[in-house]
Amino acid sequence: MNIQRINARGIWSIYRFEMHRFKRTLWTGLAVPVITTSLYFVVFGTAIGSRMTEINGIDYGSFIVPGLMMLSLFNESIFNASFGIHMPRFTGTIYELLSAPLSAFETVLGFVGAAATKATIVALVILLTANLFVDVRVEHPFLMFAYLVLVAVTFCLFGFIIGIWAKGFEQLQIIPLLIVTPLTFLGGAFYSIDMLPEPWRTITLFNPVVYLINGFRWTFFGTADVAVGISLAATAAFLLACLVAIWWIFRTGYRLKA
Repeated sequence: MNIQRINARGIWSIYRFEMHRFKRTLWTGLAVPVITTSLYFVVFGTAIGSRMTEINGIDYGSFIVPGLMMLSLFNESIFNASFGIHMPRFTGTIYELLSAPLSAFETVLGFVGAAATKATIVALVILLTANLFVDVRVEHPFLMFAYLVLVAVTFCLFGFIIGIWAKGFEQLQIIPLLIVTPLTFLGGAFYSIDMLPEPWRTITLFNPVVYLINGFRWTFFGTADVAVGISLAATAAFLLACLVAIWWIFRTGYRLKA
């Protein structure tokens, strides 16, 4: 039985090309999250933190750090992955990529791996920036990093799907701006959902982002509004759904070969 070898050189070529694009805008890509994080702490820390010093025994400034990281991670993951695969479609070089000796798995691994790396770096920069304003305690650092990478890969897969679905650069922004960002703000990024009265708290539990943010927050403080097992199950389900969708895209050639 012949076992097909993984084309490591092809994966590395895609990964290196995408990372090179990130290096060209390195200072801009890192300066934006630093400035944005600083503004969040100035605004939220001054306007809200002075009135609500603690949430569930956690300093408010520290409480919002996981939410800030997730908000940036969602947007960066989707943008990097969607733009990375949409550009070859826009320029027509997608046909060269499809005719190369690369499997669907290897192609996705190259694009998603690079996008996840960039998104993870930005999230860690936000964590370092937050330490300039508040004392951030990470109770489970290894689990925090593992969960960070898991969410980054999941949303990069989601962004990869958007990049193939979008017919133009305008459509690349529709889902991140109109769906993901509002769901993040309503998903407990800057507050505890236990603070919401009924029926709003129950309604909020139908927001999938709630489980991702709370699972990540648990790695910081060992406590969250939702059980960590449920958060992991929700993240795994979203990851599986993205993998199935990408398998179908390559199986049918949806907007790849047309």
